[in-house]
Amino acid sequence: MKKVSKLQKILPFIALLLTIHLWPSVSVYAVDYAIGADLSFLRQAEERGTAFKDEGETKSGLQIFKDHGYNWIRLRLFHTPTRLPNDLEYTIALARDAKKLGFKFLLNYHYSDTWADPGKQFIPKAWEGKSHDELVQAVFEYTRDTIIAFRDAGVLPDMVQPGNEIIHGMLWPDGKLTDNWDNFAELMEAGINGVDAGRGNAKHPLIMVHIDRGGDKKRTKAFFDKWHSYGVGYDIIGQSYYPWWHGSLLDLRENLIFMANEYKKDIILVEVAYNWRPAEYRNKPAPFPETPEGQRQFLDEVHRLVLSTPDNRGKGIFWWEPAVAGGLRRRGMFDDDGNALPVINVFDRFTRK
Repeated sequence: MKKVSKLQKILPFIALLLTIHLWPSVSVYAVDYAIGADLSFLRQAEERGTAFKDEGETKSGLQIFKDHGYNWIRLRLFHTPTRLPNDLEYTIALARDAKKLGFKFLLNYHYSDTWADPGKQFIPKAWEGKSHDELVQAVFEYTRDTIIAFRDAGVLPDMVQPGNEIIHGMLWPDGKLTDNWDNFAELMEAGINGVDAGRGNAKHPLIMVHIDRGGDKKRTKAFFDKWHSYGVGYDIIGQSYYPWWHGSLLDLRENLIFMANEYKKDIILVEVAYNWRPAEYRNKPAPFPETPEGQRQFLDEVHRLVLSTPDNRGKGIFWWEPAVAGGLRRRGMFDDDGNALPVINVFDRFTRK
């Protein structure tokens, strides 16, 4: 009988350990399927007297979404906003309301005092004039301290995205792409490390990297190939998908398949919307009518594509932003009188027992 050495006995266990994904090395939240809504303006709308109704009955906005199967809320955070409500105190209060109803919570850092998106990434006024190293330290400390504040309030995020739609970088000009990839990677890593430093002994929130190229395989590949060359750990690919900007449903399908096969990461469409009255397609053919029913059909089809992502990598959809007043209401899920539109019912058949 051939003698088996001690090394041979443990080799299978070594091989098993080498196959374990090492980011992060602590426990994390599970990636369940996210039926989500960015409700960052909801509290302000309700405080200003907007009433949201479901089948004629006035309810809190959060309760309406809970009743229709929504299980995640996404909230943006501005550093020191002067015009918009989304500061730390406001965001904690809304997160607390959502957590009481059982929602999971995705925190969206803009690292700006106002909107940060592909066309603008303004440095917060408090950070103007800082060197790159000082900006890296500021991102780390601000992220750490705000995560501590959420944790102490009992609403530690389940998922965090450092930066919003960062295809062109963040904190311009220091982290602007494509020229400053090294700076950008260090700023992102500072944010991710800040999340880890602020969580204490709690589970590590999932980390999302969010760009706005849902139907653009070429630009998605260019960004994530370069991003992965820095070896910074993260969990979720986040994409925005608005068809008038980001391509057809076939383009979206192609990119979902590509991302799942190429990067072996879970994927969430973290910003999706469609208008229920004419807006983007007044002068060109639309994939769906810009009507209440067309809006419902759009979300139904996008959801079907996410569910069919290879290897079960499609992990959810967040609508942006369904419960607002004013001009953005055309992309919301409520009409001008506050009544829920047909799109609110898309997930009912998937979540009701």
